[in-house]
Amino acid sequence: MKKEKKNRTHKVLSILGIVLGSLILVAFVTCIVLELVLPPESPFVLWAKENVWDVTAFPKAFQTHVKVLIHCAILITVVIALSSLLRLIFRKAMNKSNRAKTVITLLDGIIKYGCAIVLIFLVLQAFGVNTAAIWESVGVLTLIVGLGAQSLIADIIAGIFIIFENEYSVGEIVSIDGFRGTVSEIGIRATKILDMAGNIKIMNNSDIKNVVNLSRELSLAVVECEFGYDVPLEFVEKLLKDHFAEFKEHIPAIVEGPFYKGVSGYGSSNVRVKIVAQCSEEDRYQVERDLLREYRQLFVKNGFDLSYEQVVLNQPEKSEIKATKKTIKEAEEFAKEQKEASQKLEEQQN
Repeated sequence: MKKEKKNRTHKVLSILGIVLGSLILVAFVTCIVLELVLPPESPFVLWAKENVWDVTAFPKAFQTHVKVLIHCAILITVVIALSSLLRLIFRKAMNKSNRAKTVITLLDGIIKYGCAIVLIFLVLQAFGVNTAAIWESVGVLTLIVGLGAQSLIADIIAGIFIIFENEYSVGEIVSIDGFRGTVSEIGIRATKILDMAGNIKIMNNSDIKNVVNLSRELSLAVVECEFGYDVPLEFVEKLLKDHFAEFKEHIPAIVEGPFYKGVSGYGSSNVRVKIVAQCSEEDRYQVERDLLREYRQLFVKNGFDLSYEQVVLNQPEKSEIKATKKTIKEAEEFAKEQKEASQKLEEQQN
């Protein structure tokens, strides 16, 4: 209710502001028109010239400053053209690498704001303003601005450190304070991160403290395979050993693996074993989904599946799968080999 009331008030104030502004504009235009139409010596025209605007003086003022105005138009055109050309060249060079994209994004911002400042000083100089005196007073202005804009300066300095220390680059996947996404832009003041849902989070550079760069090394896709207690563990291990090559063939995004890590837990109805694979961070979730699909299809194809709690209306047939001595031996060797091969591959524990 409070929010609706606030929105209503804001809407009413906006309408009043528009109406008031329109009335003022209409009154101004009416005064100008009457000033042009009525006799020059009439009381209204004399009042309008003194209090509103002396329209008759405009042509003379324009004639006086026409050279200056042309000079300013040329300056504005040249500076904007040079700025646009430089920024276009930088954007064309952005396709080379993530590092280049990051540095060029920063340079793009510096050129944009730098050209605006230079243009302001050139226009002031064209109108005869003593810009040298302004430059001499920059030290005092810097002190004043510095006291009032400490956070802005901190953002700029932090952005420079982020880029030159190469903490992360445009196009890399990072996690900052729990927000995971792809770095879309690193500006002189803020960093923009795009998550998988299309949301863009804008963070001030000075507020970025805890960064996890997920793109520099291979990530770990982790899947737990479940099956019923009536299926021998050794049979499952032998099955995984025989079909891991097929898993990798069916999932091209896997760089290393998959590897068998062993038993990860016992549920109320199922045994859980863990398999892991190394892949790029951008492929991690899809690789996990593909591994889940592959192992389930493999288990069903071989006559068993995971168990689940159910109300038994008829006694289901028990699996008669047995593990032979040869199977048990191969499974034990496979488990030992996989432990050694995946020794350094452990997922982060939350």
